[in-house]
Amino acid sequence: MNYLTAGESHGPQLTGIIEGLPAGLTLDIDAINAQLAARQGGYGRGSRQQIEHDQVTIVGGVRHKKTMGSPIALVVNNRDHAHWGKIMDPVAEETAENSLRTVERPRPGHADLVGGMKYNHRDLRNVLERSSARETAMRVAIGAIAKQFLQQLDIELVGYVQQIGAVNADSKAPLDVQKINEVITNNDLRIVEPEKVDEIHTLIDQTKKDGDTLGGIIRVVATNVPAGLGSYISWDTKLDAKLAGAVMGMNAMKGVEIGDGFKAATSFGSQVMDEIDWHEGEGFTRQSDHLGGFEGGMTNGMPIIVKAAMKPIPTLYKPLQSVDVQTKEVKKASVERSDTTAIVPASIVIESLVAIELAKAIMDTFDASNMERLKAQLKDYREELKHY
Repeated sequence: MNYLTAGESHGPQLTGIIEGLPAGLTLDIDAINAQLAARQGGYGRGSRQQIEHDQVTIVGGVRHKKTMGSPIALVVNNRDHAHWGKIMDPVAEETAENSLRTVERPRPGHADLVGGMKYNHRDLRNVLERSSARETAMRVAIGAIAKQFLQQLDIELVGYVQQIGAVNADSKAPLDVQKINEVITNNDLRIVEPEKVDEIHTLIDQTKKDGDTLGGIIRVVATNVPAGLGSYISWDTKLDAKLAGAVMGMNAMKGVEIGDGFKAATSFGSQVMDEIDWHEGEGFTRQSDHLGGFEGGMTNGMPIIVKAAMKPIPTLYKPLQSVDVQTKEVKKASVERSDTTAIVPASIVIESLVAIELAKAIMDTFDASNMERLKAQLKDYREELKHY
């Protein structure tokens, strides 16, 4: 399975194409839209989310709610484009009137300056329009489809917020996807310790008053993933490496951990390796899950645990020092409409990216032409593993 997205933050729409999904996969468009709505929520979001009400339109590859095996084409319209039509017009000649919102003072920590240098853009809007996290709305739509694919194979996953700024809200680190979902859907921070909500709200409110921003840590848990996805044969076939690459491919991510991650580096081997057990009718299992469901680049049947570190958003309402790319004068950086923190929607995005990579791995392992055939093969494979 491969996918491609196109579109700008203030362009008319975001477009996505997915290739390689099996025929016969039943899709629930309401579930996709629910994921898009969840991405727009969360405490600390800015005014853009009051404008957009993201809904996906399927324009190819699906008939009567079932995939046909052909490429799937998706569209998410940008309602805010109504205010940017002339500025973002793809065919009109450039004029003084339609160039009013040029960006010439790059924001530290953003793609603005380096993107302008690489592609020789003097108006940095050409960079920020595509480097904006608005693009992740389409990746969430694609991830929602991947998640439905996994659910129909009895694989469940959830992404949630483990930490915001310096406040840890996940000291218990649960592994039960259903229990996590029950808690995080009842608060606007997607945390599993609701008693920390007020403390974090206060932190976000004060950060907003200070014109600053916050990052945090996201955790994704996936359960009932069969052992043997990925491979030890070559570096580029290791599934944990693919997951790490997909997570780092999202805006603002600066670190990825599998399982205990960096903590494992400061522990003894006896504290990190997951001892092996065997049970009649169940097969091989592990007594713990410090390695996050991976050994040798392959899933080992334990819950997959992926953590991502998100830096604070680089758009500050009390902007930092920058330099005008035209005049080379030292000035304050440009200010674009932004959030105080986007860690809550980022947890939805990271969940989506993990779902996509797991779906890809299953389709690479089994015949992905038809959904019922794939289900039968996976069922037989699970049974085979029990008797190894």
